[in-house]
Amino acid sequence: MGAWRIQGESGEWEAVIGLEVHAQVISASKLFSGASAVFGAEPNTQVSLVDAGFPGMLPVLNEYCVEQAVRTGLGLKAKINLTSVFERKNYFYADLPAGYQISQYKYPLVGEGTVILDMPDGSTRPIGIERLHVEQDAGKSLHDQDPKRTFIDLNRSGVALMEIVSRPDLRTPEEAGIYLRKLRSILRYLGTCDGNMEEGSMRCDVNVSVRKPGEPLRTRAEIKNVNSVRFVMQAIEHEARRQVRAYEEGGKVVQETRLYDSHKGETRPMRAKEFAHDYRYFPDPDLLPLRLSPEYVDVIAATLPELPDEKKDRFMRDYGLSPYDAGVLVVERETADYFERAARGGEGVGRGGRDAKQVANWVISTLFGLLNAKGLPVTRSPVSADHLGKLVDLIADGTISGRIAKDVFEIMGETGRDPADIVAAKGLQQITDTGAIEAAVNQVIAANPDKAAEVRAGKVALLGWFTGQVMKATGGKANPAAVNAILKKKLSG
Repeated sequence: MGAWRIQGESGEWEAVIGLEVHAQVISASKLFSGASAVFGAEPNTQVSLVDAGFPGMLPVLNEYCVEQAVRTGLGLKAKINLTSVFERKNYFYADLPAGYQISQYKYPLVGEGTVILDMPDGSTRPIGIERLHVEQDAGKSLHDQDPKRTFIDLNRSGVALMEIVSRPDLRTPEEAGIYLRKLRSILRYLGTCDGNMEEGSMRCDVNVSVRKPGEPLRTRAEIKNVNSVRFVMQAIEHEARRQVRAYEEGGKVVQETRLYDSHKGETRPMRAKEFAHDYRYFPDPDLLPLRLSPEYVDVIAATLPELPDEKKDRFMRDYGLSPYDAGVLVVERETADYFERAARGGEGVGRGGRDAKQVANWVISTLFGLLNAKGLPVTRSPVSADHLGKLVDLIADGTISGRIAKDVFEIMGETGRDPADIVAAKGLQQITDTGAIEAAVNQVIAANPDKAAEVRAGKVALLGWFTGQVMKATGGKANPAAVNAILKKKLSG
């Protein structure tokens, strides 16, 4: 993907983009209390005295949340800091009853790591991770329940978050979208965050600045709490162009926090950007420094699943898939599992399996089309992986043609039946008897003597038309290769 250049009157500009992703930890309870962290409960029904900021309540660290954060750091190929410190980040919001958020600042749990982007042209691009720190979420202000009042829901207060901060290595809205999707894929593989942006379990703060290519970094603005990949990409586009206009008109860009209005397609100021000293960070006196042993980290590392990058490499190596196909199949762990189950069987290509490239084509094109039309995830596919594999077998052994296979797949999608049963019940077996095919060829030639004469006179392009007519006459069941061979023999010279 080429560099994104924003054309201004004074020449070209480039964007410099960094993302801060707040990922909610998959955990039954909150970071410092035993209250439930499950999404969707009635307001203020999952709130402990700690979450509500009652005086004298002491936080107790949830070890499972720490484990999940370490697992995420390892999945990001990042350094795990064996000593980290929880600090108080002091600010006032109505939905932050304690008046501070317990977070990490100077000594985070996870240090530098890397996310590898899979670019559309098949290349890869590394994006640096600066840090991952663990913190508690604030509550939620509800502004749409009453025309004159704001309501507060503290169910989310105290829920464990991982803030994953990238380096300013991104340069285009498209790269930001690829990064977010890849990060979400890694978190889902690890089982540490479900990545549901619509439920708020993955939110993104976007830092954008612009500069002339080769210049030092300029002032950045932060766009707060963007809740979809599409909106992140749109916000970057609009904010970068806004900053270019500001500079071109002789103005300046202020370091501030902004909001993205998806209805108007614009960013607008929210508040002046705070600096670290504004929050008066200091170590939380109720929490000792978190100290991990190397053995603790090693035990977690031993439980990591095969992650998307490793799975992609294996699919390319073992199944002969292209980088694009392998990349598409590994985005979701369930899709990758479906493909592997469909690809294993018979004596074809691939590790103990069928023609894996054919299976991949069916999954990516036909199966995805069916699932999109029905609004279903692959885990609820009406066509099982075993049945899709059997359909590929029926094509490979000549029982049905590729065209008939599409009709069979359509029936499978409606009924969930075994493809072999459908083929047998509807008499869809491919005609390979050369005598029967020759009879159909003779019939078509006899019905079209003028066109037959044209082919014999050298207009070979008409052979395809004859093939289509023979296939039509046989209900698509004739073996296409046999049809072509017999037609060439009868219409040559």
